[in-house]
Amino acid sequence: MREISAQQITMEVKKLLMQANYVLPADAEALIGKAQQNETNGLAKEVLAALEQNLCAAKEMELPICQDTGMAVLFVELGREVCIVGGEYEEAIHEGVRQAYTQGFLRKSVVRDPLFDRVNTNDNTPAIIHTRIVPGDKVKITVAPKGFGSENMSAIKMFTPSAKREDIIQFVLDTVRNAGGNPCPPLLVGVGIGGTFEYCALLAKKALTRPVSQHNASPEYQALEEDLLTQINQLGIGPQGFGGDTTALAVNVEWYPTHIAGLPVAVNINCHVMRHAETIL
Repeated sequence: MREISAQQITMEVKKLLMQANYVLPADAEALIGKAQQNETNGLAKEVLAALEQNLCAAKEMELPICQDTGMAVLFVELGREVCIVGGEYEEAIHEGVRQAYTQGFLRKSVVRDPLFDRVNTNDNTPAIIHTRIVPGDKVKITVAPKGFGSENMSAIKMFTPSAKREDIIQFVLDTVRNAGGNPCPPLLVGVGIGGTFEYCALLAKKALTRPVSQHNASPEYQALEEDLLTQINQLGIGPQGFGGDTTALAVNVEWYPTHIAGLPVAVNINCHVMRHAETIL
């Protein structure tokens, strides 16, 4: 067994969350630059240029790209030959979140009770932690702080097996159309297809952590991603909802086998601040 200290996990989570909030992945930043060059709407072109300037300022000054620094979501692949020593695994993650948001001067947005008292926890804990046990002696940590301006625009639908490809496309288009400018487009749209009610939502969220430069490995799902992106951009919502050619920068689809009686589909919308970072210990 390989030993990894809880303190090391805490420090890595802290570092990743600060990095994700200050610096956009290079491929995502490049997509915004490309969209700015190709945009034909004058106002939209100006908005995209302003977004580029904001990204540069955040990186240079080590400030959050957006004032909503999100709820901390983590995907962890934990090798079965790893032993966490010197503390509890999940508490080590929560402590990393706590340190990132307090020492990194990131906005703390988590309330302790969702319905009744809604008192701020003052350190952005607890985090949302998704853990998979995998072969090997490594730990892969992916952080994806999620702002709720976009999270609130997400949707799920339980289709019947008779649903066609065009029905899925229409559901995604309707979700983006109904969101309008609320999630601060241009967007990254994560789509989860299959599994169960809760698992397709997890797939949609996980899709948002895939590099925007990578398509789904399946040719059929890659074609679906491309068709969705084209049709979403034909909606004309545009950057920040002001109109234009660029409503979305990318669509990432993930899928999983499902029951013969169902076809779950989830759409998880992300704003242009496509925050995620990862490391392998």
